[in-house]
Amino acid sequence: MTEINTPLAGLDAVDWAELEHAYGCADDVPGQLRDLCAEDVEARRKALHALYGNIFHQGSRYPASAAAVPFLARMAADGSLPDRDEYLQLLAALAIGYDEAHLPVGLDIGGWRRELAEFRSQDPEDVRAEFDAWVEAAADEGERRVREMRRAMFDHERQLDAAEAELGAYEAVRGQLPALFALLGDDEPSVRAATAYLLAWFPEEAAESLPRLLSVLDADSEPAVVATALVSAGLVGDAGLMERLTSFLTAAEPVVRWAAATALARLGATGAEGAVSAGVLAELAAAEAEPPEPEVLFHGGDLRGYAATSLTLLADRFPEEALDAVTDGLSATSGPASFPVAAAALRLAFAEPGPNGPPKFDELTERQQRLIRTLGSLDTDTWRWANFCEIVRQWGLPQQRKAMRIYAGMPQE
Repeated sequence: MTEINTPLAGLDAVDWAELEHAYGCADDVPGQLRDLCAEDVEARRKALHALYGNIFHQGSRYPASAAAVPFLARMAADGSLPDRDEYLQLLAALAIGYDEAHLPVGLDIGGWRRELAEFRSQDPEDVRAEFDAWVEAAADEGERRVREMRRAMFDHERQLDAAEAELGAYEAVRGQLPALFALLGDDEPSVRAATAYLLAWFPEEAAESLPRLLSVLDADSEPAVVATALVSAGLVGDAGLMERLTSFLTAAEPVVRWAAATALARLGATGAEGAVSAGVLAELAAAEAEPPEPEVLFHGGDLRGYAATSLTLLADRFPEEALDAVTDGLSATSGPASFPVAAAALRLAFAEPGPNGPPKFDELTERQQRLIRTLGSLDTDTWRWANFCEIVRQWGLPQQRKAMRIYAGMPQE
């Protein structure tokens, strides 16, 4: 295909050989971008997989990531191309990484910029001195070894370059938003939903994006699209939206009710709206079976995990109901699906991690004890994950299933 006046226009004008991605020189990226426009389904699939591996490697972004953004945005906007929702999802990933890191409260872009500005101003020698002091303050030899390893791995210049690349990718995607707003009215529901999802991560563009997201609530009949627009509006809007969104708590479609409750929890709903929102989220969090995938992209499609996380925003108003629901839901999870639910349950049960962990088991409340027993009852496959063990470690709890069961006075298996 000719690349004049196409999404690939200007592709060869980029000096890709001077840019880097996860595997070094980025001179393979233009070929992968061309393959995204190919008629061959397998070629497109391989190219997308490759791009997730090199310009978005395990959540990291690189100088080549920002360079690829204009081409991906033009592909998404070109109605003659297939898979455009996939390209919008890749744009969102390039902008923010994994969205769980920003939920349930949304992206703090101001904090992100301040953090990077502070990083830029740091003297590497001062950072190394802080690391040395941190190692010396280790509580025991095991912790000291872990801290020494982290100190040895820290490279200030490389870390700064990585941080610059991440914010650079975010700004590159932000610059493409004006050309993507119209996709909220696209013929393909998946494209409309992916566009609404993308807009959730740019609070500085709310003056332009929020009216468009609210118009979707009136004009669209696809539950997944409406649900996505509701959550996105809640993430970029403020408390003034609550009256507008409350009516969706009684929608016929469960995913729309969940989305309204999610948005209202983030906006700080109180009174009747808060109570209904808590009930909707609790019902989903406590479900015995994994909720079916509703084609909603937030939290990797894990609505139980997102519901549990959202309930932490309502904990001051509905602490017992929230903890009961999340503990119920935790008992029905296994493996990675347990991670966000366990983290939410621990926060609901113990508020903040204490320096010495929780007290003796018999000094815990009945609900706290029930949570500990639920953690000890999760299968061995869940306990094999380092991610899960790190979650319980943060709360000072035993990091092995056997030790957790001993702490809870449970019989050994």
